[in-house]
Amino acid sequence: MSNASVFALIDCNSFYASCERVFRPDLAKVPIVVLSNNDGCVIARSYDAKPFIKMGEPYFLIKHKLKQHGIIPFSSNYALYGDMSERVMTLIESMVPAVEIYSIDKNKLHTVDAQT
Repeated sequence: MSNASVFALIDCNSFYASCERVFRPDLAKVPIVVLSNNDGCVIARSYDAKPFIKMGEPYFLIKHKLKQHGIIPFSSNYALYGDMSERVMTLIESMVPAVEIYSIDKNKLHTVDAQT
């Protein structure tokens, strides 16, 4: 057997939308979208909002669709997303020897050598 480095990629899905739901458990089954600065366009969607709203759609053009499908819009809260990202990173770093942070919701993990 030989030793080979093993890498893993972690991507937190619908991260901004998921962060909004952490402190609003009443929205667990409610579709939501997160809007860019000044509520310009959609930058994140929960899975249940994705069939109805496209990424990047301007908010002023989709207000009727949001109402029609019961989708709740949130203004972006980058302080919250940064805090939640730091919590996720801390948890991951406690379990693997090396982590390369790629973005606020993505990490490349360097695991211990694995036998192949």
